[in-house]
Amino acid sequence: MSRSPRSPSRARSLLFSRYAIAAVVAAALLAGLWYWRVHKADAAEGAYRTAAVEQGDIRVAISSTGTLSAISTVTVGSQISGQVTEVLVDYNSPVKKGDVLARIDPSTYRAQYEQGSAQIASARASLRNARATLKNAELDYQRKAELGRQKLVAQSDVDLARATLDAARAQVNSAQASISQQTASLKNTQVNIDRTVIRSPVDGVVLTRSIERGQTVAASLQAPELFTIAEDLAKMKIELAVDEADIGQVKVGQTVSFTADAFPDRKFKGTVEQVRLAATTTNNVVTYPVVVTVDNGDGTLLPGLTVNAEIEVSKREGVLKLSNAALRYKPTDNSLPAAPLGGGQQRPAQGGPRGGGITDDLARAVAEMKVDANQQAAFDAAVAAVKQRQQARQRQTQGGGFGPPGMVMVMGGGNAGNLEAQLRQRMAERFKQDFAAFRDTLDDGQKKQWDAALSALVNAKRATLYKLVDGKPQPVMVRLGASDGTDTEVSGGGLKAGDLVVTGERAKGKE
Repeated sequence: MSRSPRSPSRARSLLFSRYAIAAVVAAALLAGLWYWRVHKADAAEGAYRTAAVEQGDIRVAISSTGTLSAISTVTVGSQISGQVTEVLVDYNSPVKKGDVLARIDPSTYRAQYEQGSAQIASARASLRNARATLKNAELDYQRKAELGRQKLVAQSDVDLARATLDAARAQVNSAQASISQQTASLKNTQVNIDRTVIRSPVDGVVLTRSIERGQTVAASLQAPELFTIAEDLAKMKIELAVDEADIGQVKVGQTVSFTADAFPDRKFKGTVEQVRLAATTTNNVVTYPVVVTVDNGDGTLLPGLTVNAEIEVSKREGVLKLSNAALRYKPTDNSLPAAPLGGGQQRPAQGGPRGGGITDDLARAVAEMKVDANQQAAFDAAVAAVKQRQQARQRQTQGGGFGPPGMVMVMGGGNAGNLEAQLRQRMAERFKQDFAAFRDTLDDGQKKQWDAALSALVNAKRATLYKLVDGKPQPVMVRLGASDGTDTEVSGGGLKAGDLVVTGERAKGKE
């Protein structure tokens, strides 16, 4: 009995079934592998609380309070006493220099003026009488002097006539001096009469008025204050009290933003104009006055407003930043290795290239210096030489020249601080040598910027962070920069945006 041949449709069905089974098995294997990896990673990462390294801006500001006032405020007083007869301005009145603000009763001073005028007239009459006496004495002396030469009168008569002449001349001089004295007294009285009219010494706006019509002004030991005039409200100032712990960061020219309760929806800008040296101590707290100038061209701000100000002492744009919680984390597992000492140039995981954190920060500083093409080329050449030397050192280290990769030499006792100081000094000297040619191309102002940037980077505070790599914390040494109290700028250590850094450990058995 012969077997009938298998039909083509049945063969295709069997082949399709085999493929389907194989696909299902492969999918199940892939799903299991994916689940195992994810579950393992989640279990590893779940043991730690982490924060991601972000790239963004950090703004550091000092908060303080102060009061708005006009840049120039003039107090108008009275130099004379008397009753106020007129008050011609009120609060907020605009005034021009020379405008009459008030008048004081001048009756007393006018009477003194008339009395002085009469005394001058009397003195002038006395002068005329003295001149007449002088003329008579001159004639009498001439006659007796001629007779005396002829021996017709005694010499005593001639001497008496001469004495009379001298006395007449002295009387004339006395009368002239009396006239000058009375004239000066009259001028003083006229000045007092003019002072009965109170005028504005400047252009401005009346802020306060302290007198009323009919009030008596008594100017005995000091001039009483009648008006306060703000010279120009288009430009105002704020005097802030800055704590001694923060005053070292405040510099002239820094930007100040502030708000006033009267305008809660608006934020105003100002500029630090002066950092005064006159410290004030209140309840053992030392503060320094900082004067901020404000543009008030629209007249919105008013004198006397209390403001809450922030002095922007630093603003870093496009930098790596990290939550401050990562800086406070200390592992409980003592088996974790320590980060290398020195400039924050540690070996990244998985054999990657050594980090160039300082050169990257220097590149950012050079960009802010606005160098020309030749200066930029000199800087790029210096950076290339630094990286080439670092790569050569890395190859030598991997070849066994300085011990196995990741080995860290730590000196015990009190020598660790000295070692770090020596490393910083050596690093500073090395960078000065590496970038000497670039520095020679800079002008004086750029050299100051470069030296300040290099010193800040070399002497920057360093800290050990624990980066999560394959579910395990790996210590890295980073340089710390500006901090706003929540986040801190970090650089070096091979960190990049998106890296996870440990901020704490979760309790075992808890998700």
